[in-house]
Amino acid sequence: MNVCLWTKSAGHEKGMVIDMKLGIRAHDMERAPLETLVANIKNKGLTCTQLALSKVIDSFNVEAAALTPGMAFYIRDIFAKNQVDIAVLGCYLNLTDPDAASREKIHDIYKAHIRFARHLGCGMVGTETGAVNSAYAFEEANHSKEALDWLIENVKRLVDYAESMGVIFSIEPVYTHIMSDLDRTYQVLQAVNSPNLQVIFDPVNILHAGNYKEQDDIIKGAFELFGKDIAAIHVKDFKMVGDTFKPLSSGQGDFNYELLFKLLKEKKPYIHILMEDTTPENVFQAIGYLKNIYYAN
Repeated sequence: MNVCLWTKSAGHEKGMVIDMKLGIRAHDMERAPLETLVANIKNKGLTCTQLALSKVIDSFNVEAAALTPGMAFYIRDIFAKNQVDIAVLGCYLNLTDPDAASREKIHDIYKAHIRFARHLGCGMVGTETGAVNSAYAFEEANHSKEALDWLIENVKRLVDYAESMGVIFSIEPVYTHIMSDLDRTYQVLQAVNSPNLQVIFDPVNILHAGNYKEQDDIIKGAFELFGKDIAAIHVKDFKMVGDTFKPLSSGQGDFNYELLFKLLKEKKPYIHILMEDTTPENVFQAIGYLKNIYYAN
């Protein structure tokens, strides 16, 4: 039996324990029917998840046209029974696909998820920011001004719809995608200028071989530039292997969790923190590592 060894300490100037809202992407769990999967999340001592419907559910249809309020209530009740929050409803598709027909279909899927999230009682619909090609692959043009303008145009369309549904649309910066760094993230937020557009912040996603030594400045810079718009956190680790930047499960690399958690407890208490690059084989190690650091100060 795996046991997480960690203890809570005050870790706050006023002596109050800021509980950690720690979770995992549901598709990183053991494959199981939905009710069993959610119970497994709870039994690992986790309190929230990121749910990507098509990556988790195969026992019934979860295509866009099937996302009815009835299905949302069914899924919502399973999570509520297990006291697990659906922190993010994942819909990670290329919202900037250059093919017009494909892009319209993708936007329709996003809109279906936005409607669904409202009935699901979910905090937000989350996505990354795509590429300038249909393959959703890195190319230098992803980092161009033209790509950023194209992203802003498409994000505005989806945020307008999210506003009409009363749902948060959250975008996640990733170095290889269009919204690739802190400055481009800030530009998107300023251009769209909506309270319904927020950020899922994964610090390791915007680190790479050329900037990883500046991770502390990047972490602090995110909170300075757009901290008010950070709605959820993704956590993983990293290590340089030769000249290669390698993402890893938490506790296996060189990421500065002490700094991130200090800022979260000060500025974003009780925010959902979702593990990535975690497997059923290393999940207890990652949980113990993260909780030990979180509750140490």
